[in-house]
Amino acid sequence: MLREEYSAHVRQYLWDGHFWSGSYFAASVGGAPLTILKQYIEQQKRPV
Repeated sequence: MLREEYSAHVRQYLWDGHFWSGSYFAASVGGAPLTILKQYIEQQKRPV
């Protein structure tokens, strides 16, 4: 609906036809235990 109504404005925010955000990420972890996920996240590099 956004593309239809605001195509000229929205086009600049599309990446290969999809909305893209550098601040949001979603993924599946395949049933990994929460302790492993927390450890993985804590070991990630932080922005400077």
